[in-house]
Amino acid sequence: MIVARGDAVLFRAAFGPADRGTGAPLTPEHRFRLASLSKQFTAAAVLRLQDRGLLSVDDPLCRWVQPCPEAWRPITLHHLLTHQSGVPDLMSRRDWPKLRWREWTLAELAADSAAQPLDFPPGTDVRYSNAAYNLLGSVVERASGRPFAQQVRADLIDPLGLKNTGWDDDRVALATGYAETAEGLGPRRRSGASVVFASGALYSTVDDMLAWSRALHGGRVLSARSYAQMTAADPARHPLRARWGTPQRFGYGLFAGAPGLRVLPPFADGQLFHSGSWSGFRAHMAHKPEADVHLIVLSNNYDGETPLGFVSSRAMAEALGRPVPTGRLSPDRPPLAPVPVPPASAAPAS
Repeated sequence: MIVARGDAVLFRAAFGPADRGTGAPLTPEHRFRLASLSKQFTAAAVLRLQDRGLLSVDDPLCRWVQPCPEAWRPITLHHLLTHQSGVPDLMSRRDWPKLRWREWTLAELAADSAAQPLDFPPGTDVRYSNAAYNLLGSVVERASGRPFAQQVRADLIDPLGLKNTGWDDDRVALATGYAETAEGLGPRRRSGASVVFASGALYSTVDDMLAWSRALHGGRVLSARSYAQMTAADPARHPLRARWGTPQRFGYGLFAGAPGLRVLPPFADGQLFHSGSWSGFRAHMAHKPEADVHLIVLSNNYDGETPLGFVSSRAMAEALGRPVPTGRLSPDRPPLAPVPVPPASAAPAS
């Protein structure tokens, strides 16, 4: 975990084993799967191309992905970015247990999604979709003229000096991921990351992710206009949806809301945040713009969602000078504090 305010690192530490078999301890230098924190990079890759005039988030998906089913013609890139496309999430499908173990190309993933009926007419509802972000990977390839991973590395990862960030495969040395089994907590088999290639396949370290967060929210990645779009600064274009009783806006690879309302005592500070889980790992990342606080928590325990969220809220509260939470509300209980509509975030100077 790492917590920073501005240029000052407030806390940087690791706890627990990197490998329970050998007893090797975790360190801040260990690499973890980012899971859905990867969506920030995909969204930023799309917006970087917009800043160069190569595409627009208002473009129809069918401009960039062919063949394009008739049902997809109303879908825009904005719909994909904000989970309003209706493209079914891979992980919600009945055949998901089979899908996750095979190797995929982005073209194959697009063709597979094209064969599925939409969950709802585009723009009429919100439903989280990893398949939508995989389609955005295909858009980045077409608009940039380069393979998705190559484009993201050349445009985002390498310029920012993220030396320990990249795409997971069996050749990459990571901390061992764990999950609960019939015998207790055990190593999780590393499922192929190609099925979530543009939606959840990146790995990184807490130091690299702090550098990424500072660059993204500090105006060194996107134009002010594109950053405002990414962080839901235009409420009319971004849906509001409740998660665990607290409303949040779906930005581009980010949520805007107040996750501190789920802990006791609650705190209502608006944050830009996202979480992720994949194949033995969980992750959480948050930014409080007004205080310039950045928080990254990476875990190699897939079944540790509740403690990871609680630790994240405790760390954010302490960094903001709020009372440190001592408990957490259950998912089915409403917050004990008034629920504010997440505020629009101010775009940084570009």
